[in-house]
Order: sequence, then structure tokens, then C-alpha cells
Amino acid sequence: MIGLISATAAGAAARDRLAAAWPDRTRVYEGPVGDAVRTAFAQCEQLVCFLATGAVVRLVAPLLSGKTEDPGVVCVDEGGRFAVSLLGGHAGGGNELAREVGDLLGVEPVVTTATDAVDLAGLDTLGLPVEGDVAGVSRALLDGEAVALRAEVAWPLPPLPVTDEGAYTIRLTDRLVAAAEREAVLRPPTLVIGVGASRGAPVEEVLGLVEEALREAGLSVASVAELATVDAKAEEAGIVEAARRLGVPLVTYSAEELAAVDVPNPSDAPLAAVGTPSVAEAAALVGGGELLVPKRKSAASPAMATCAVVRRPGRGRLAVVGLGPGARDLLTPRAKAELRRASVLVGLDQYVDQIRDLLRPGTRILESGLGAEEERARTAVEEARKGQAVALIGSGDAGVYAMASPALAEASNDIDVVGVPGVTAALAAGAILGAPLGHDHVSISLSDLHTPWEVIERRVRAAAEADIVVTFYNPRSRGRDWQLPKALGILAEHRTPRTPVGVVRNASRPDESSRLTTLGSLDPATVDMMTVVTVGNTATRDIAGRMVTPRGYRWQAAQEGAE
Repeated sequence: MIGLISATAAGAAARDRLAAAWPDRTRVYEGPVGDAVRTAFAQCEQLVCFLATGAVVRLVAPLLSGKTEDPGVVCVDEGGRFAVSLLGGHAGGGNELAREVGDLLGVEPVVTTATDAVDLAGLDTLGLPVEGDVAGVSRALLDGEAVALRAEVAWPLPPLPVTDEGAYTIRLTDRLVAAAEREAVLRPPTLVIGVGASRGAPVEEVLGLVEEALREAGLSVASVAELATVDAKAEEAGIVEAARRLGVPLVTYSAEELAAVDVPNPSDAPLAAVGTPSVAEAAALVGGGELLVPKRKSAASPAMATCAVVRRPGRGRLAVVGLGPGARDLLTPRAKAELRRASVLVGLDQYVDQIRDLLRPGTRILESGLGAEEERARTAVEEARKGQAVALIGSGDAGVYAMASPALAEASNDIDVVGVPGVTAALAAGAILGAPLGHDHVSISLSDLHTPWEVIERRVRAAAEADIVVTFYNPRSRGRDWQLPKALGILAEHRTPRTPVGVVRNASRPDESSRLTTLGSLDPATVDMMTVVTVGNTATRDIAGRMVTPRGYRWQAAQEGAE
């Protein structure tokens, strides 16, 4: 919950705007400011104070506990100019909150955390437990000193300016090791604990068994991702409480799912009790991985708990990102976030140039020229399979005549794939023309490099007969100059020469141009590969120089009656 505190009418007005926008995230604290701040500090994960920073410093100073316990605090000035991340920038989420508040209220976020100031990913912002000399290693990264990355397990980290050797080290491991001098240890959640328990097994026995198994195997409890068991034990108090104390989710599977898992130590006892020859091992192995600790029983007599430990391989992450039509303000916030998250960027060289300035230091760039779509897709998937966080970029929406299709054709279920939508060329052109896509519409590429012309022609003819607005991608190039006239001729068999046609070149880019013409007047020679051509249906009209397709046909009938 985000606590909101203000002292003046101006502050209250901004406060109320935030409360209205985030009704489920915020709580307004009224009354004397000092009391309100103290109460909110104790009750909320974050605070936004519409007060002077000096006043907030004096109020929260006696309340501070430590950087991992204190809430994130953001101050918005009375003039509505700045949102200052004052406290808990990383651990408390203050920096991100300042940016969110800035976007919502139209104020400038002020973030002074050293790593954020130079656009480095802070070690305490990676979502992983971190130990050791975090401050020293972070300072070395900031100062440009050589910092080595020792990854004992694969995990998709964001970009970090690391090397193979260095005086400082970032160690990525699930092993129970103490951080060495000048070393920060990151704990990825790679371990799955399968547990079984008799009815009424005490939490101390379950938790003690898990901790003992990890300790004797030399594994860190900080890398436990989940506890897993059979559905029949989903409400077993000892297991549920053990997961709660470990701070991990409890995942359950049906007896049928567990019975299908090949395990080294099956038993008749669980088969008779819950319908599967293995609970602990099978629950840990159901998602695949390496069995590090085979089934073991607790030391109690009689033993009421069993557990097994599996290391699941770190799954690489592939984000297929649509960059939009070219204008920076049409690049979505989600796309920007994925670009900053990726440690490897794969893309066409001219698209890489569009967003190079948004990438964090340390991002590895794999770029290539025109005509290498399949190769880029394979490269991106291969990098993700190595456990990397990869962004594969394309223009417009990555799923529309772009990189999502070849990438997903290469990918299997051994990596995580995230699609990031973008503004398509058809939508960008439509907004420039007016409202040509107000009713049913279809996009058709006229390039026959990947699709036989016979197939393209059949689709154009179907759209013409169905009276659907058509947007043509890849309409004409030097080597393909006959397809557009042929497609327009097919449409002309079903639409009048007066049918509005919109032509937009380089939509949203500095050299954007557009014009509204008709099906009978369009000269295909004026169109190239950077152009999108939108042909209206029988209801589309030119209204005050704008191309408009009504949402229904009643309007068309009324217009025709008036004529």
C-alpha cells in the first residue's frame, strides 16, 4: 500500500489525483502531518509526501531502521515540478515510484541513487538475494573497474559491465558459500524442494528436514524457489507453514502427474496413501532438472516427513519487442523496460540504431543487415537457451510481418518467451489518415518473397468480394513493380473509382508524408517499400480531407439517401 500525505490545498489536489488514479494501491492519511507520516511509515510499503524534502527528512529520521526494512519515500514539491526519491530507492522501490508518479502527474522524477544516475542495474534491484561486499562491487562498477562475473548456474541477468577477470567479483550461485573479499554473491531461485508428510507432521520436523538436507548438500536456502507436494497434502499444516516460513510458494500436483514421473526411489507406502509411488522426488522432478538430494526421511521416530532437492536449469528469457513505426513517443513503456532488461539485443542494424541510446551499459548487441530474419531469430533463441535475457527487436508490432513468427518457430518450451506489442504501421498510418479502419479491415503484404503470388492474389480477391478495408504492406519495390497495380485492379472490380485511398510514407518519422486520393487516381509509381497503402470499402468516405470508415452501414444508407 502507498500512503499519501499532504499539508496544503495544492498538495491535496495532487494527492487526490494520485488517489483517483490508483484507488487499489493508495491510502490517504489525514490529520496532523507528523502523525500521518508516522502512521503511514509503519503501515505502508511506500509513501508519497506532498511536502518539502527537509520537512519529510526531519519527520522520518527517528523512524529509520535500515535500507532493507524502510519503505520507499517520494516527495512531490508544492509547485508540482519534481518527484524526489528520498528513501528506499532500491529496496523500497522509491526510484520506480518516483518515475511512476512523474508519469502520472507530469512532474520530473529525481533519482540520485548512484547506479540509477549512470543507468546501471543495481545489484540489489535484480530481484535476487544478494550477500557480501555489495557496496564495494557496486562502487567498482560505477568507477569502471574490472568486475568479473562467475556464473556457476545459468540465470537471465540484466546487462552488467562485467569481464572474465577482475579485482572484484559477482558470483552467481546456489551453493552455500560465504562471500570472499571484494565479492558479491547473487542467489538465483534454482532449487525446488519436494516434500511429503504424514497427517499431522509438525512444521518443525518438515522445516528441520529441509534445512538439514540443504545444509548437508552445501546448498543455500536463499535459492529455494518453491516447495512442491501432492494435491492431497495441499492443506497439510506442517507443509503449508514450512513454505510460509521459507517465504516461497507451495506448488501441488495431482497423484496422476506425480505417478508419471520417473524417480530413483519409488515406494509402496505413498502409493497406498495418496496414489503415487513417489511424492517428494516426483514433486521436485516434475518440471525437470538435476536431482541433488534423493529422497530422505526426517530423523524423528517414526519419521513423518520426507524431502528431495532438485536444481532446475535457469531458463533463458526471450522478449520479442515491437519498436513501433519509428517515432520515439510511440515506443511503449513496456518495450523500453524490456530493452533495459536485456543483456543481449538482436536486431536489424537500422532498428538497433533507433534505440541504441536506451540500452544499459554492458548490453551485448548482435546486429545484421536486411534479409537475415531467420538468422536473427535463430541467434536470439540460441542466446536465450544459454540462459541469457534476450530482446529481439522489430519495427511496428513484432507479431505483424516481423520477428515474432520466425522466432517462435525456432523456440521450444525450454525458454520463456514474452511478446511486447508495438504500434503497427497500419495503425500509425490510419491515425494520420483519419479513421479508415473504423470497421472490419485486413492487412495484406504484397511481397512474394515468402508467399506465392497465387496465395496473395486469392486473399486480395477475398477481401475485395467481402468489402473489407485493405491495408497493403510492402506494396512496391524496384524488383516488384507489378503486384500493386494488379491488387488495385482486383479491388476495382468491386469498388468504384471514387473509393478513398490513403497513402502514408514513413509514418511517424521526421520525413513522414501522406495524401488522400482515390482508387481511380492512385499512381502506383509513387509508392515504394516505405509506404503503407490503405484502400477503403464501399462505405469509406473523404470527410473534410480525412478518410473515414463508419462503424456500421446505417450511416452509409443515410448518406446515399441524402445524395
